[in-house]
Amino acid sequence: MFRKPERGGMNMRRVVLFIAMSLDGYIADREGGVDWLKGQDEDGEDIDVYSDFVKGVDTVVMGWNTYHQIVTELSPSEWIYADLKSYVITHREAVFGEKVVFSQENPCDLVRRLAKEEGKDIWICGGAEVVRQLMREDLIDIYYLTVIPVILGKGIRLFGGLDREINLKLRKTQSYNGITDLVYERKS
Repeated sequence: MFRKPERGGMNMRRVVLFIAMSLDGYIADREGGVDWLKGQDEDGEDIDVYSDFVKGVDTVVMGWNTYHQIVTELSPSEWIYADLKSYVITHREAVFGEKVVFSQENPCDLVRRLAKEEGKDIWICGGAEVVRQLMREDLIDIYYLTVIPVILGKGIRLFGGLDREINLKLRKTQSYNGITDLVYERKS
């Protein structure tokens, strides 16, 4: 369905942004919370798109704030990406873990390096600033956006100002319980 990116004459791993956002483009509310990530009906049918998606990735890249939210709020008792090689972009001094690598490397340089290695797709999990840096350098191949039926009004915006446009091609849509998944591929 999706093409394998070719940069510099060699096939590379795909870089996939897989993220949820509000209808007005926020990935977190005013306080940085994500408790609004749900469908329109409590007992409505939800599709487990994550389980299918994660089968195609073996690496996850995220910023410090995303990592911190996972380990303090969303899953404090266990690292939820234990089956993936995890990279956390941070300027903080951090100890390398068995399952998590803390990196002070520029996100674009890190992703370029990882894309040249053997493996499955590379998942960009968040946060917004990491995503924006990768978008500025046109390093995201697939945009898998889950639009949640809520308008937050304020918060952490996913897409900030860019100095150029990025053309995409719609590859897939699906809707369930008021949620809409939009999957785009970067045009060549």
